[in-house]
Amino acid sequence: MFSVTQIGATFSRRFHGPAIRRWASSSTDIQASQLQVTVNRRCQPPTESEQPNLRFGHTFSDHMLKVAWKNGDGWGRPEIVPYGNLILSPAAPALHYAVECFEGMKAYRGADDRVRIFRPMENMKRMNISCGVSRLPEFNGEELVECLKELLRIDKSWIPSATDCSLYIRPTVIGTEPHLGVNASSEALLYVITCPVGPYFREGGFTPVRLLADPQFVRAWPGGLGSSKLGSNYGPTIGPQKAAEAQGCSQVLWLFGPDEQITEVGTMNMFMHWINENNEMELVTPPLNGIILPGVTRMSLLELARTWGDCIVREGEFTMKDILKAKSENRLLEMFGAGTACVVAPVGSILYQGEVIEIPTMTNGAHMARKCHKALTDIQYGRVPHDWAVEID
Repeated sequence: MFSVTQIGATFSRRFHGPAIRRWASSSTDIQASQLQVTVNRRCQPPTESEQPNLRFGHTFSDHMLKVAWKNGDGWGRPEIVPYGNLILSPAAPALHYAVECFEGMKAYRGADDRVRIFRPMENMKRMNISCGVSRLPEFNGEELVECLKELLRIDKSWIPSATDCSLYIRPTVIGTEPHLGVNASSEALLYVITCPVGPYFREGGFTPVRLLADPQFVRAWPGGLGSSKLGSNYGPTIGPQKAAEAQGCSQVLWLFGPDEQITEVGTMNMFMHWINENNEMELVTPPLNGIILPGVTRMSLLELARTWGDCIVREGEFTMKDILKAKSENRLLEMFGAGTACVVAPVGSILYQGEVIEIPTMTNGAHMARKCHKALTDIQYGRVPHDWAVEID
């Protein structure tokens, strides 16, 4: 029987190693010093009272960042322009073969009115890996972050000041060559749009969510591309998500394999706080084995939790059987999802094989989930100084 971890490591070497064609290394890279800006105010930013009610991804700020790329010429001049529609050939490979990738980041306005972005270079690193997988051009992440800072300065009035609100940032790279055929695109466009957001879930705030765990739905598999942030990993999840909603659930708890390993939840990484079978307090999350997205929030929570010293912190496989057994023996304490969009989302119940499994996250006070949420947001909003929070001067 195969080992998911071994196959994941093989996948990583195969797609992320030196064999990848690194377009940008042999041509002109992005240069923030060449940034060209065209300012045009078109809308009124939401007021502080309106901000908590903003639906995720529905309201966009005044401007966007664009950089075009062409094989042989490299990256062109970066531009900040008024937010607007893109002009694409109907033959663009992004439209036919999902030759594209994206990232999710946020900018936060603190009580001191300073704006911070959270670990932006980690997103740049992950996006370059996704570009390599799709044979899209890689880029200098530090230069793109400098361009992004200017975009945030220009649209600073769009960064919410209300509690638990932020400005979501969506960098995207798409293949634009006007040519039909499954091949590397000789032309591409990198663009960044931003939108002010309130809580990710409609339930709002720190409300526990119900998950659908159905083994017929599989998000990723060994040898696939589940560890990269590609649009092709997200579009096919819409059907299962609608099935979950039809059964009164907020998200899908993605299972894998005959033993029903826990992988991800919706678009989040999953954490479980429990007393393991050795009677040890433990915080565990599935390992990066090729079918798990290496989330920046996931990585940050692991690094923070390892400094607290109040429990074992582990990356390891666990299954639905482990969850059910731990619950029956009163060893299951909490479960929660974590990601850029939601930060931390407590799990209240799981619908599995027609039965609602109550997860005692809130009954037990959600102490670990709340601690993770507070530690992370204190850094993001500048309440606790940290190198991870990059200020926009």
